[in-house]
Amino acid sequence: MAKKTTTQSKVNIKNKRASHDFLLMDKYTAGIVLTGTEIKSIRQGKASLVDTFCYVHNGEVWVKNMYVAQYKEGSYNNHVERRDRKLLLNAREIRKIQSTVKQPGFSIVPTLIFLNEKGLAKLDIYIARGKKEYDKRETLKEKEDRRDMQRAFKKSY
Repeated sequence: MAKKTTTQSKVNIKNKRASHDFLLMDKYTAGIVLTGTEIKSIRQGKASLVDTFCYVHNGEVWVKNMYVAQYKEGSYNNHVERRDRKLLLNAREIRKIQSTVKQPGFSIVPTLIFLNEKGLAKLDIYIARGKKEYDKRETLKEKEDRRDMQRAFKKSY
């Protein structure tokens, strides 16, 4: 028997502002309930996590305001670009997320959409706490210092 090789494109759609605006704490990987044209658009890389957030409602986790472009070859079956999409997590994870988010200052932030080895769309979400303005400046300063140290190290060799 010959091995079946998949020629799957790597899709990594990131929320670059998340690590700047939030202190990311606990990570969860969730499946996303999608329609046929939505998964086709995501496989083409036509999605965005800008201004996206998650919430818990009736024991289910939902992602709100996630942009998935309409599929070009889609007909009347095409999807709405910004609709609430259900996330697939097990009950223990949902209870843990829900109890943490009830505390003031915590929220659920989506950071990455990717396709796993089976070709299923997954979403990395974090329990996060919002950063204050001085925390953001401190993070930028640390990044800049690390970059300068790396440059100095490369010049010495």
